[in-house]
Amino acid sequence: MEFFWKSILMVVAGILLLRIAGRKSISQMTLAQTVVMISIGSVIIQPIVEDSVWRTLAVAAIFVGSLILMEYLQLKFNFIEKFITGKSKIIIDNGDLNIKNMKKLRFTVDQLEMRLRQSGITTITDVKYATLEPNGQLGYELQDDAKPLTVGEFKKLVGPLIQNQQASTNKPQPNIFEEIKDKYEQDNPPKFH
Repeated sequence: MEFFWKSILMVVAGILLLRIAGRKSISQMTLAQTVVMISIGSVIIQPIVEDSVWRTLAVAAIFVGSLILMEYLQLKFNFIEKFITGKSKIIIDNGDLNIKNMKKLRFTVDQLEMRLRQSGITTITDVKYATLEPNGQLGYELQDDAKPLTVGEFKKLVGPLIQNQQASTNKPQPNIFEEIKDKYEQDNPPKFH
């Protein structure tokens, strides 16, 4: 029965420690975060088999503390961030594949095409720049001709057309609510008590 309470304690302690460590999905974790999380998972299981519950909690807390310290140092010193987390690597440069970087990253064209398709991009040449981020995600910027039209751009395109149309008719556009408002005020003035 004691293993039951140890198991519950380890689950609760693991949740608390991981909440302190931060909430990122596995795909968003840096290398250091992944190592610490795997280590915590390995350590948490130990006291269920053995008798060292408090020592295990202390070790897991040290792991989380070291992770927080590493993240703080990465914020303060750029060279530490580059060493621990790494930097984004360009894999598409102005529509052309950067084969040299792809080989260094062991990232195949098929993997790139799969990631692009998942993002709704069908042609590599539609991509101006693409980077493989330190967390494994693909970042990209589309070529100007492949970018979707934004509301602001649409207003810039259509705005002059609407103004030209209104100027050519020289008629003020009617307010559909004016008629209702006038009718309401004539027939039924509001009563205040």
